[in-house]
Amino acid sequence: MLFDQIAANKRRTWLLLVAFFTLLAVIGAAAGYLWLGSTFAGVIIAFIIGGIYAFSMIFQSTEVVMSMNGARQVSEDEAPELYHIVQDMAMVAQIPMPRVYIVDDMSPNAFATGSKPENAAVAVTTGLLNLMNREEMEGVIGHEVSHIRNYDIRISTIAVALASAITMISSIAGRMMWFGGGRRRSDRDDDSGLGVLMLIFSLIAIILAPLAATLVQLAISRQREFLADASSVELTRNPQGMINALLKLDNSEPMHRHVDDASAALYISDPKKQGGLQKLFFTHPPISERVERLKHM
Repeated sequence: MLFDQIAANKRRTWLLLVAFFTLLAVIGAAAGYLWLGSTFAGVIIAFIIGGIYAFSMIFQSTEVVMSMNGARQVSEDEAPELYHIVQDMAMVAQIPMPRVYIVDDMSPNAFATGSKPENAAVAVTTGLLNLMNREEMEGVIGHEVSHIRNYDIRISTIAVALASAITMISSIAGRMMWFGGGRRRSDRDDDSGLGVLMLIFSLIAIILAPLAATLVQLAISRQREFLADASSVELTRNPQGMINALLKLDNSEPMHRHVDDASAALYISDPKKQGGLQKLFFTHPPISERVERLKHM
């Protein structure tokens, strides 16, 4: 059951990534048709822009992310229990030992960052250290180490980059359409049914693609959380420890320090504890769903 769930989560993620690249191709084709009269050229330009976004974001320094979240690096002497748990989980996962950070905040939470295992780091809040027992800590750290082992940070970064590229292309295409860019294309086209259909398709794509990209990005984020939960149990062989940790996180307060939207998606539990939004727009699955899946392993 455990390995079936891990395999299913991986399949869903890859299907969502295929959907993402399809969206990028669609918005590129629409913009290319409106700007250049060539859907193929538009697709090529869209993939180039998406690649530039992804490349620049993937190699963002781990230190920059930690600094943005007020995290300080600690040694084995400063936090021996935390350090040894991270060390144990990394050894079981067969990845290099991540650097260990602590965020001074009384709300329990944790996150991992780094584009690959060799430059990864794990951070936990002081609230997590004070609230969790060792089994629960192992579940949380196992979750974060699983993100590193599964290259989740890289996958999530690619998703954010593609969503940003789609939004930017859509915005530029819309402006070009309304401020004269579309007229040159219209002058070259006849009034055939195909031309009208392509124009309608392009307009619909420009309007809906950014929303669709956001939904796919968030869906990828939620799938990777489910996968990290299951992978943590694979490392610890203790689903109850992970379940207890999630229940404590669910009953905790929002983090007191400001957390930007990009960083919020990295945390094991939504640091803002936002309510009133539709389920589709959450970066994290509801903890009740995560717990239910763990109970059926």
